[in-house]
Amino acid sequence: MSRIHEESVQAHLEALIEVLTRSSDDLAAPAASYAALVIETFERDGRMLMCGNGGSAATVEHVATEYVVRLKRERQALPAIALTAGSAQLTASANDYGYEMAFIRLLRAFGRKGDLLVMHSTSGESANLLAAAAEAGRMGVGTVALLGKGGGRLAELVDLPITVPASDTARIQEVHLAIEHAVADIVDAYFADRRGEPEVSR
Repeated sequence: MSRIHEESVQAHLEALIEVLTRSSDDLAAPAASYAALVIETFERDGRMLMCGNGGSAATVEHVATEYVVRLKRERQALPAIALTAGSAQLTASANDYGYEMAFIRLLRAFGRKGDLLVMHSTSGESANLLAAAAEAGRMGVGTVALLGKGGGRLAELVDLPITVPASDTARIQEVHLAIEHAVADIVDAYFADRRGEPEVSR
């Protein structure tokens, strides 16, 4: 049984390596553009707003924390807000206005012209993200989407789609986090106090 489990883990990791290899070829340029958008947003005192559903919600909360606290280096706190983090607000919004509108209510509360909305979706077909992207466009909020499975309709609604070349949900989410860490590292270095502080491990 142990050998079967080992083979299963190995197969998982090999599949991830394959997707990462394709992604490194296809997505380095759009990810670099994403990093530039994040830096530009923070430089003009804008905020980064993030949202997603399910596992993607957990990812955006993870990533927002890297900006608010730090990734590796000492630097200023950066204003990244995961719209999924306030469970009372999110569930009240969904309950009162419908789940499709849940992120719109929060976007209207926290977003302003010049901010950046970053959405995670493995399918690009989540109704609440499609609605949020459209609302962001009306508000003058920039939009980025990390996607998979061809990008779905969301890819057509955002300023910058980053679509992982895969159809397996777990692989897509794993690559999304890798891209976010790469982008956060660029932003982290840009804003770091350049006095030679050591990197921090957590």
